Amino acid sequence: MTGDTPAPGRRRRIALLVAAVLAVVGVGLVGFALLNQESAPEPTAVAVGPGPPAGVPAIIGSFPESAEPVGDLLPASPPASISIPDIGVTSPVNPVGLNPDGTLEVPAPGPLYDQAAWYRASPTPGELGPSVILGHIDSAANGPSVFFELGRLGPGKNVMVKRADGSTTTFLIDSVRTFQKDSFPTREVYATGNRSELRLITCGGPFDSAAGSYEDNTVVFAHLVDSTRS
Repeated sequence: MTGDTPAPGRRRRIALLVAAVLAVVGVGLVGFALLNQESAPEPTAVAVGPGPPAGVPAIIGSFPESAEPVGDLLPASPPASISIPDIGVTSPVNPVGLNPDGTLEVPAPGPLYDQAAWYRASPTPGELGPSVILGHIDSAANGPSVFFELGRLGPGKNVMVKRADGSTTTFLIDSVRTFQKDSFPTREVYATGNRSELRLITCGGPFDSAAGSYEDNTVVFAHLVDSTRS
């Protein structure tokens, strides 16, 4: 779960397999919802739609060559912590990568399970493109996890990410949407536009007790509006 941050050009060339992302972001231990009949909040507007077939790569950082960056951009610096005041989230952010089988790594059971994690092949917060931060929704052992209330957020709310260089980036939420895992719009979620953006991802929707996982993913879409140095 550690390693050097790839250069921006390299990150733009890293592909995420659709099936890999969906399979691992959405799974985990037997959910708290199953044991206690408690459901995580869902976004007010639920969006579902067709996604690309499994196995089609989506490039983090791909964008039209003619697109001119909008707004101020920051040099690379990994996220150190995340704060979402409206749902009471304050968490360290730990780097994750890919498992040996090519699937996206998520916080394993243990001391880091209930903390947020940054996919280190995505841009760092403040760089051009979508910085990807994920977190579990719950666990059978401890109940609600770091992103349990992610679906309660809505447009206009702020997410603050402190970076390793001491600066703090503030992102304004554009939308919070839920997608079925088998029709996840990978390019919409991961492809770069022309500004610095943030994606927060967790599980959502009904809990499938037979599979031991949730059926959907909740995704927060946000863009950079401010950066300060403490």
